[in-house]
Amino acid sequence: MPISSTILVESVSIAEILNGVPLGIVLLDRSLCVLRMNRFFEALTGYSEEDALGVPGNFIIRSDLHTRGQPFRQILVSGESLIQEGTILNCHRKKLPILFTISPLHDSEEQIAGLIVVLEDLSSVRHAERNAGGVDCMAKLLGHSPKMQEVFELLPVLARTDASLLITGETGTGKDKIAEVIHKTSKRARQPFIKINCGALPESLLESELFGHVRGAFTGAIMDKPGMFRLAQDGTIFLTEIGDLPLSLQVKLLTVLDDMEFYPVGGCTKVKVNVRVIAATHRSLREQVRDGLFREDLFYRLNVLQIHLPPLREREGDIRLLLDYFFRDFVSQLGSHIKGFSNASLEVLLAYGFSGNVRELSNIVEYAVNICPGEQITPEYLPKYLFAPENHQKSVVPGQPASVSSREERRHQTANKTETHSSENWNETEREMILGAMKKTGGNRTKAAELLGLGRTTLWRKLKAL
Repeated sequence: MPISSTILVESVSIAEILNGVPLGIVLLDRSLCVLRMNRFFEALTGYSEEDALGVPGNFIIRSDLHTRGQPFRQILVSGESLIQEGTILNCHRKKLPILFTISPLHDSEEQIAGLIVVLEDLSSVRHAERNAGGVDCMAKLLGHSPKMQEVFELLPVLARTDASLLITGETGTGKDKIAEVIHKTSKRARQPFIKINCGALPESLLESELFGHVRGAFTGAIMDKPGMFRLAQDGTIFLTEIGDLPLSLQVKLLTVLDDMEFYPVGGCTKVKVNVRVIAATHRSLREQVRDGLFREDLFYRLNVLQIHLPPLREREGDIRLLLDYFFRDFVSQLGSHIKGFSNASLEVLLAYGFSGNVRELSNIVEYAVNICPGEQITPEYLPKYLFAPENHQKSVVPGQPASVSSREERRHQTANKTETHSSENWNETEREMILGAMKKTGGNRTKAAELLGLGRTTLWRKLKAL
C-alpha cells in the first residue's frame, strides 16, 4: 500500500520538519522509488527532488551498501531498522563517508509502506580522526612557514563571524580548502557547504544555478529548481572565481548580500535566505574595478573580511613538508610499498618553482607514486616537464646540489609565468600518468582506470584524446 500522499507529498508541515533536520533524509515508497527528500539530502547527493522523484532509490543513493546485499529490500521484508556505515558516490563522483539509518515506514494499517533513509555525513568526523586537533593540526600538516602560520592564526577569527569573506591567492594555493575549514569550524558547521564556480557556466545558466528558476522560466525549464543559495540555507555558499562573475549578475548578488532575498529566474515571489557568503579569486579585483569589469560596491561588500594565501614559492620550508604529506597520503591510498624519494629527485623538486602551487605539487607526487615500480622514486619517475630548460637552471640537475641563488632566481622566474603554462604542465603530467598506468597494467583499461581513480568511460575518452 502506498504511503498517503496527504502525508508525504502535500503536507507543508512535513516538508518543514524534514528541512529542519541537519541530516540527509529521503523517503521511498514500497517500490523503493523516491517520494520526497530534504535539502540536506540534495546537498549531499547533488540530486534535486524534482530530478529524483519516482526514480529508484539505489540510483540516487549510489552506495557500497548495495554491493553487500539488498538492504532496502531486506528491510521491507524484515521490518527491522539498520544502522551501518558506508559510502556514497554523489552526482559529482565524489565519495563521501556516511552513517546510514534505514527504517521502515508504516501506513495506517501498520503495514510496511516504504522506507525512511537518513544519511549523516561523516567527512568531518573522519577529518578529525585523521587530524586530531582540528585547524591547529592542519596547520602543522600543511604549513610551517611564517606566512602560513599567519593564515592559520586568522582562521578561528574568520570562523567566529558571519561577515562576508574574500579569499585571494594564485590558482592552486588551497583557497577551497581554507573556505571549507572556516565553514567546518563555524557555528554553521552542521549546515550545508555549497560551492559553485562562477567561471564554469555561461551567464544564463549561472543565474539559474545560483538563484534557481521556476517552471517555464525558459526553454527546458520543465520544473522548479531551488538554486545554490536556497540549498545553502543556514549554511555557507562558496563562490569560487568570483572575478569571472558577469556584471549583470553582480548586481543581483549585491542585492542578496544587502537584503538576503532575491527572485528566482522567472519568479514573482521573493525568496529569503540566511547564508554566509565566502568568495575566492586568483584575480586582482581592485584592478578589475579600475578596468570596469567588477562593481566597486560589490567588491567592498565582499571584502568585509579578507585573507590572502601565499604562493608556494614564498612558503619557506613548506615544499619538503608538503612532499612528505602527499607522499604518505598517496602511498596509503594505493597500498604502495614505495619508501620515499631519492636524493636526486628531492633536489629536482626542491629547486622547482611550482607555478601551479600546492595543487601542482600534489599532482606530481600522485603521478610519481602511481608509476614508480620500485621502492624509491628516482628522477626517471618524475614528470618530464620538470627537466625542461625553462623550468630549471643548468646547475640544477640530478646528483648536483641546487644553489640558493639558482633556486631564488628560478622562483622569481616562476612568479612571472602565466597560468597557461601551469595548465600545459598538468596536461602533460596527466598524459604521462595515463600512459604509465596503461603500461603498468599491461594495457588493461579497467585496471588502469582503478589505478588512476577514474571511471572506465572517462579513461577511454582521455585515451582517445591523446
